[in-house]
Amino acid sequence: MSDLERMAHGVVMGSFRGTVVPDWVRSRLRAGLGSVVLFGSNVESPAQVRSLTDALRDARPEVLVATDEEAGDVTRLYAAAGAPWPGNAALGVVDDVRLTELVAAGVGAELAAAGIDLDLAPVVDVNSNPDNPVIGVRSFGAAPAVVARHARAFVAGLQAAGVGACAKHFPGHGDSAVDSHVGLPVGDAPIEVLRARELVPFAEAVAAGSVAVMTSHVLLPALDAGLPATLSARTLGVLRRDLGFEGVVVSDALDMAGASTGRGVPAAAVAALGAGCDLLCLGADCAESDVEAVVAAIVAAVATGELAEARLASAVGRVRAARRRVDGLRAAAAARVAGGLAAGREVARRAVAVETGALPDLRGVPVVCLRTGANVAVGQVPWGLPLDGSVQGGRHPLDIAETGDVEEVVREAQSASAPDGGPIVALVRDAHRHPWALEALRRLAECFPDLVTVEMGWPGGELLPGRATVRTYGSAMANGEALDAVLSGEPGRRSP
Repeated sequence: MSDLERMAHGVVMGSFRGTVVPDWVRSRLRAGLGSVVLFGSNVESPAQVRSLTDALRDARPEVLVATDEEAGDVTRLYAAAGAPWPGNAALGVVDDVRLTELVAAGVGAELAAAGIDLDLAPVVDVNSNPDNPVIGVRSFGAAPAVVARHARAFVAGLQAAGVGACAKHFPGHGDSAVDSHVGLPVGDAPIEVLRARELVPFAEAVAAGSVAVMTSHVLLPALDAGLPATLSARTLGVLRRDLGFEGVVVSDALDMAGASTGRGVPAAAVAALGAGCDLLCLGADCAESDVEAVVAAIVAAVATGELAEARLASAVGRVRAARRRVDGLRAAAAARVAGGLAAGREVARRAVAVETGALPDLRGVPVVCLRTGANVAVGQVPWGLPLDGSVQGGRHPLDIAETGDVEEVVREAQSASAPDGGPIVALVRDAHRHPWALEALRRLAECFPDLVTVEMGWPGGELLPGRATVRTYGSAMANGEALDAVLSGEPGRRSP
């Protein structure tokens, strides 16, 4: 293998499916693969993840092992059950940076114990568009100042636990109506707005010493009219020049439509590297052929002069520097991470807001769950009230999907209700983005005057149908447990 091929391997973040390391991954690690990112398909238990990360390091001690453990809805370690941590929206609405730092430290402690070096978090996008299909409750909020202070706190907590932070998605994915997994979002904000809104949290994350920053596949004509951020030297120049970031720039997954549509992943990888990305995330469950194609494209681009060898060498150097930085963080990690789970429970509990009406006794009442689906980033992670909690009492919820029969669910709920009708609970995520869900809620409210509607996604502007409405600002396991406590009689926070 040539030195150039080894360098090309060093800027690739690969992945694989399964709970053991495949032989081809071991081979690529010995060839110099710079990083491996773990997804839910790689996780069975904490002990198994530790065995897996140990096996990765046996093949290459310098490998940078990453995952997306954002806390809240996007979780990898808890993909089978839901995260015990509340996510960013709950942290932002409670707005206690001490708790945010403690939660992040708790997340970091668990990642460090599992052998994870780099957390692809926090999300520091300002969710200025409430119809955003991919950020939503992954954001600390819609106000730049709120997002900025919690970005700094999350970076500090995570890195205090010995895990590198990766603030994302630069320069901001919050003002979009398209999910970059499936298309190319285009923003029309002028440069003045971008500097006063999108860039503010990234400046705080950089100032807090974030090990890495992840790009977004968003086209912002105010910065570059032709290329999305991941592929734009102009846009990434803002990160380096204006914000003074010296760490490693990680591309968002290059198999996403916003990056590779019309050009393919290998060409997108070369373009991203040339634009200033240092570590190229290829996406989930990639095959050896995907890594091989990207490495070959990089080598060919250097050979033809399309990509300067000095740019490749600089990227390799930054990835190695990130590895050394994480080693230093791990060595300095202290016992101050204790209390993270308790802080998370407090955040989730304080985030639950009773918007209107008084809550009746809801223990043992029928629960209807409107399955509005999840974006690609969240994936299929359990959400809702705990099955063994006081409200559900071991009974499974009645599900409605977009193609489901609302009237049949109404009949099932009526048969499960008290003889006099009584209250029921309806759970939904992002109701304002799903007309069918709003219509289903209206029908439920007609049939059940004591309907309690719970929004577990990003709240819309309109009040939802029901005698009482509740917001949780996330649907992780932690949010569901806190919701169960409030619906079971503990006082909830009243929105101003």
